[in-house]
Amino acid sequence: MPEPAPGTANGAVAEFDTRFSLPAVNDPPDVETGVILMGLDADRLLAGLGLTSLTDEPALVALAMDHLRHGVTGHLGADAMVVAGAERWRAVRAAVAHANRGIGASGSPRQAWRNTTRALDGADLGPAGPGTTAYLAACWLRHRDVDRRVTALLGPGATGTGPPDRDPRTGTYGAG
Repeated sequence: MPEPAPGTANGAVAEFDTRFSLPAVNDPPDVETGVILMGLDADRLLAGLGLTSLTDEPALVALAMDHLRHGVTGHLGADAMVVAGAERWRAVRAAVAHANRGIGASGSPRQAWRNTTRALDGADLGPAGPGTTAYLAACWLRHRDVDRRVTALLGPGATGTGPPDRDPRTGTYGAG
């Protein structure tokens, strides 16, 4: 007989163990960066993507985003970075979608991050260092919100071509 799961009453056996677990200690740090980026709203993702044109180091982009958020803008404004990111997303969205074709959806943010960044490694994204790849992966994983925001900023047709959503029958993005 299975052991009762922690937190179950009267010795009942839970079907799933719902205890909080930390990420594996051997996961690369970019996976945790990805989990954080996936939690940002579309404007922050697009502004981060726009900032990667200035520096392609994820930590420096995060620091610059924090400065923009708190009004320390220097020569750049947050709105300009959002538009720059929207234009970049428009330019590469089809390539990002193509790279992610056939990848199944995952309920695990860390697994989804690893799958997406792995798929982007071979994609034709133009100049793309680690910061650009991180923000493109986060934009892809949140593409519905990002696509809506890009369309609102740049007009219809601004999100490029390619599969917009996951196929509910197969759990994959795009056809075949």
